[in-house]
Amino acid sequence: MEQQSPPAFSSTTVTSTTPLLPQNHPWWRRHFHMNNSLSSELSGAVGDLGTFIPIVLTLTLVSHLDLSTTLIFTALYNITTGLLFHIPMPVQPMKSIAAVAVSETPHLTTSQIATAGASTAAVLFFLGATGLMSTLYRLLPLPVVRGIQLSQGLSFAFSAIKYIRYNQDFVASKATTPRAWLGLDGLVVALSSLLFLVIFTGSGDHYDRNGSDDDQPRRRNSKRLRILGSIPAALIVFLLGLVLCFIRDPSIFGDIKFGPSKIGFLSITWNDWKVGFLKGAVPQIPLSVLNSVIAVCKLSGDLFPDRELSAAKVSVSVGVMNLVGCWFGAMPVCHGAGGLAGQYRFGARSGWSVVYLGIGKLIIGLVFGNSFVRILNQFPIGILGVLLLFAGIELAMASRDMNSKEESFVMLVCAAVSLTGSSAALGFVCGILLFLLLKLRKMEYSGSASGFSKFKFESTVDAETSSIP
Repeated sequence: MEQQSPPAFSSTTVTSTTPLLPQNHPWWRRHFHMNNSLSSELSGAVGDLGTFIPIVLTLTLVSHLDLSTTLIFTALYNITTGLLFHIPMPVQPMKSIAAVAVSETPHLTTSQIATAGASTAAVLFFLGATGLMSTLYRLLPLPVVRGIQLSQGLSFAFSAIKYIRYNQDFVASKATTPRAWLGLDGLVVALSSLLFLVIFTGSGDHYDRNGSDDDQPRRRNSKRLRILGSIPAALIVFLLGLVLCFIRDPSIFGDIKFGPSKIGFLSITWNDWKVGFLKGAVPQIPLSVLNSVIAVCKLSGDLFPDRELSAAKVSVSVGVMNLVGCWFGAMPVCHGAGGLAGQYRFGARSGWSVVYLGIGKLIIGLVFGNSFVRILNQFPIGILGVLLLFAGIELAMASRDMNSKEESFVMLVCAAVSLTGSSAALGFVCGILLFLLLKLRKMEYSGSASGFSKFKFESTVDAETSSIP
């Protein structure tokens, strides 16, 4: 079998512009140093709220999720993961469990949602603690991982366009009437937010601060772009959405009640475990393995080459979060590649970004408690769609380093199956089978007198690039 080399990234691969401090600095300075502007970190902190808010709002309205408890626990998760992983590691809802919870008739109860999250967490904790997740991460072909990332990114983008174009009924999980042009949640507001983000953040490129002295026009242009990029555009758009909440429904002021809800253990029965595992955990486990661990670790290596995450640590992290929080009724959560892409897209370059997000959630959960759902219920969905669109496109763009036709073929088939069947697991299986079939096709048969044979790979140029991460 041929010697396989590490994947060769194209010259356009996105890399972090803010590496950690050199090794000769004390560990605490290397780990907690923020070599980025505060405004950029704050702007990046809201980069994954396009997925977080709709799912939390839906579960609160449909399955009576305790919003205060969820905000407090996810805040603690954000702060902890930000300090431990040193990158803007997102904390997002387990999407498959959320989808099942609101689509089943009758809807899943809070206890059944909790058992689904705890069951998924137990599996991921086992895979991480035993090292099986790291083995899986090393063996997976890169084109298959890119296919999963591409499908997830495009899925986010498709949902974002629906949020922008149509009014949404999150309780019924469907789009309703076309969105009006005018109004506080109209197309004009959404498109203006989109235009604002494009002007101030561009395509997400980063410009060299240095330039030759004889290239003054280029230096002036780079300076102008750096000034635009220093403005926390995503944070401004999100704050605009919060202001519009109160303008749309001034009665919110009278409905706000201060203080968190009482946190206590859930009452869980054996039937809750059975329903939660079969209906919630079974479809969630493959999605968590692929998107919450494999894809997010690969993306972390693309965005932060000096800080690529360990698949085992990320898997254990997902397990610990839910094995602690689900018993108290907190929403099942995971780490998602889409959230990481969104936060990076809007300026987050360190763990401090999600630490700030966690502090904000903690304050909201302790001060406003469950009454904060009244505010979220009036948040302009078009603005959420704009934030989600940028996150989805950023995640999908991670697949642009597939240089050969064979790699692109595997990636696109994997993505197409994942999108059509709405199943990352199905796309993953098809991608693996296609990758192996293409490798077998390129094997050369060497006959022998006894009728036995041996195979060897052809040494082709594109085979060198189709490596395993």
